[in-house]
Amino acid sequence: MPDPSATGAVRNPELLAIYCNDHLAAATGGIELVGRMIGRYRGTRFEGPMESLLDELREERAALRTTMGALGLPVRQYKLAATWVAEKLSRGKLNGRLFSRSPLSDLVEFEFIATAVLAKRAGFETLRALGEVDHRIDAGLFERLIDQADDQHTWLAEARREVAGQVFGGRSEAASDAADT
Repeated sequence: MPDPSATGAVRNPELLAIYCNDHLAAATGGIELVGRMIGRYRGTRFEGPMESLLDELREERAALRTTMGALGLPVRQYKLAATWVAEKLSRGKLNGRLFSRSPLSDLVEFEFIATAVLAKRAGFETLRALGEVDHRIDAGLFERLIDQADDQHTWLAEARREVAGQVFGGRSEAASDAADT
């Protein structure tokens, strides 16, 4: 039996369906969170970059759906719904304040999104590599989305450092100089 990667066929399509659905669900949660964060940062210097991030996240989710369709992979609506509900429930997290928003919430949200962008990027790398052997996947698209994720992470890491400095003190510039991103 020939090696599926040598013939351009997807190896383990059932696992790829799970993998893509998990990334699609995470994208849905990220879109919900960034949409909420835009409301929090309306009128600040973070508003514009957050709106751009939201547009890019929507584009990425659409690209993932298109790729899943091209591969004949089903979209598992229950995963999308569960992620949507989980994002709404996460708003009630314990953050040291009972009736008002804690500044810690701002920091945790930036940390979460920055980390999620790295996970998303890893997913794009996987699909780009698969696109090199399966013509149904646009490897060039995923190369562009990887670059986009790098830019997103750079901005989010800087914003996170700034928010951390606002919450706890210290100099965000010093952290930036000492870190890779």
